[in-house]
Amino acid sequence: MLRVGLVGVGFMGWIHYLAYQKAKGVRLAAVCTRDPKKLAGDWRGIQGNFGPPGEQVDLSGVAKFSDLAGLLADPNVDLVDLCLPPHLHCEAAISALRAGKHVFVEKPMALTAVDCDKMVKAAEKAGKQLLVGHVLPLLPEYAFARKLAVSGKYGALLGGHFKRVISDPLWIKDFYDPATVGGPLVDLHVHDAHFIRLLFGMPTAVTSQGRMRGDVVEYCTSQFRFADQSLVVSSTSGVLNQQGRPFTHGFELHFEKATLYFDLAVLAGGKLQVTPLTLLDAKGKVEHPKLPDGDPMLQAFELEIKEVAQSLKSGKTSKLLAGDLARDAIVLCHKQTQAVTSGKMVKI
Repeated sequence: MLRVGLVGVGFMGWIHYLAYQKAKGVRLAAVCTRDPKKLAGDWRGIQGNFGPPGEQVDLSGVAKFSDLAGLLADPNVDLVDLCLPPHLHCEAAISALRAGKHVFVEKPMALTAVDCDKMVKAAEKAGKQLLVGHVLPLLPEYAFARKLAVSGKYGALLGGHFKRVISDPLWIKDFYDPATVGGPLVDLHVHDAHFIRLLFGMPTAVTSQGRMRGDVVEYCTSQFRFADQSLVVSSTSGVLNQQGRPFTHGFELHFEKATLYFDLAVLAGGKLQVTPLTLLDAKGKVEHPKLPDGDPMLQAFELEIKEVAQSLKSGKTSKLLAGDLARDAIVLCHKQTQAVTSGKMVKI
């Protein structure tokens, strides 16, 4: 039985909690938060942009801590799940690793590549696994795309375009602060940066055209270059000044013998506008691949917890959740910022 200590009870902590309730062979052993109401199980004030709102939860049988040091000293915790604000990830992860715990940290891994490297080195020194919660590859449409690419059924990948755009997140007061949340690239685009890195390898250079808000990129479109110059890969991500479409993401992937695309937007009031996953082959066939029923976001987090448990059980760090891959995603975000501010191609 994998015993988990959850640190940080906000929106992502709540989503992870829900996943733990369905995960086999995993038990929530401890929670850590400075909020006394949440320690008492009152999570009703939690809300987010997907999933159910928080509820009153039963924490009987779960150890409760108001500080990280207390949880790290608990011998009944095998894995520390960090759902803290991004600027706290590095220090907390290193403390947990030094305490002999495995670490599962919500994305973004950290705010800088330097901090990511510190975390990776701390895990290596401690002989523990460091896993990063990049859930995108486990969403049904993205999981299908990845498996199709690996299968080679339609030939090699030729490239693609990735989109992730939101309305201004007015409820996050420090969203544009590079020292706390990190801004749209580090907090939002990092999903697609990670997926691009996973599918195509590490780019060699990037050019980006965009707008700044203070010290961070507000919105940009980027073109990635690779050692294989036949690859054509681009992305669009950031914040647009409209509140009628809180969130949209999607992709179009090009194979030698097919094109795969998908688009989803959440409109004001919660209405969904969806272009379902569609496969077009070279012979003119059009099909919509069968995907699992149910809430895709919650299912993806359940699969993520399953991936964490399997990674620790096997002793082989999951390739999907590996720290070095997550670190590369942060590098790509910052290289795009450099490209926007300089107006030049930036080597990676």
